[in-house]
Amino acid sequence: MSVPPYIDRSAIHARLPLIFPDGTPNRTYCVREMAASAVFVMLYIGAVEGTDRWLAPKHVMRMTAEQAGISDDAARAAYGTDAMKPGFKVPGTRWYEENSREPLRDETIRQGFINNNAVTERPGLPTTSGLPRYALKADFAALFDPALLDDKLAEAIAAWQTAHLSAAALARVALMRRGAVTTGEGVLVTFPNGETRRMVAGPSSTISKAVIEEFATRFLRQPAVLWLSESGAKIVARDDELAASLKLKITADRNLPDMILVDLGGPGAKGVLLVFVEVVATDGPITTQRQEAFLKIATDAGFTADRVAFVTAYLDRSHAAFKRTVPELAWRSFAWFAAEPAQIVVLHDGAQSPLPLEALMHS
Repeated sequence: MSVPPYIDRSAIHARLPLIFPDGTPNRTYCVREMAASAVFVMLYIGAVEGTDRWLAPKHVMRMTAEQAGISDDAARAAYGTDAMKPGFKVPGTRWYEENSREPLRDETIRQGFINNNAVTERPGLPTTSGLPRYALKADFAALFDPALLDDKLAEAIAAWQTAHLSAAALARVALMRRGAVTTGEGVLVTFPNGETRRMVAGPSSTISKAVIEEFATRFLRQPAVLWLSESGAKIVARDDELAASLKLKITADRNLPDMILVDLGGPGAKGVLLVFVEVVATDGPITTQRQEAFLKIATDAGFTADRVAFVTAYLDRSHAAFKRTVPELAWRSFAWFAAEPAQIVVLHDGAQSPLPLEALMHS
């Protein structure tokens, strides 16, 4: 089994403060010696994104200076397997005691490296599993290539920081971690009225959660969820009583959006506002055709066009889903990004009546 080239722990320790500058969230956890130990062992056993090899904290706890000095590929690969075995003994003095496992796992790896885009977790592994679950992201691992020195190292670090430590990049990681659930129970969504529901874990559910918990509270005065569905047309929530009071006919068919929000108004509002939302993890934005179908649902209930809004929700602007579908977005609609929840994109057609901005933009 091939394993990547690596530098020793002291050299890794010297590079980490250059990679994670002052102001990096939880920087202390990312630049201390324990962080260098974790990076070293992941490189040592080949736990790098795309290899399907993973690290458990015990790999770091059981490492010794003597073992770290054995550099042939076979010995490195063997350590990755053998260190997981009960009672495994490594020649020499361990770097850490077993009771150091929690600071490594909870602080350095989870709060430091994962939140700063340096480490990835093994998907689909229950939180109670003892199997290895962590690996260096490939472009982060590349920063520790022995051949990368001086100006080339500085350039590589600067490029990595731009791609992975930007506000949007960090926000995206936080959103994905908040929405991802590995226990199989799904994504827990809290509705404006305080009720909670679970959706199947996945990117679409993460975005839906952000729409309800972030978008609705930021851009609507008195929000309510009228309809929420997920992939496979499964209905997560519906409010038939509210729909009836608004004279809306809500039936589960292909013309319904992923979500219908209602702004019940408040001081300064012109009345009830109906908001149709499409959640796009891969495809399915509000196109002109979809917009017309949604508008008919609203006008059949007596709503006028100026009391209806259309929102396509994405994870962030850099995501391939947005770049691929932006040409399809309908005029007189909005695009919103979970990674930048305070901002909104307006696709305004000046030839048409004004968009209902007074409610969406109250904040």
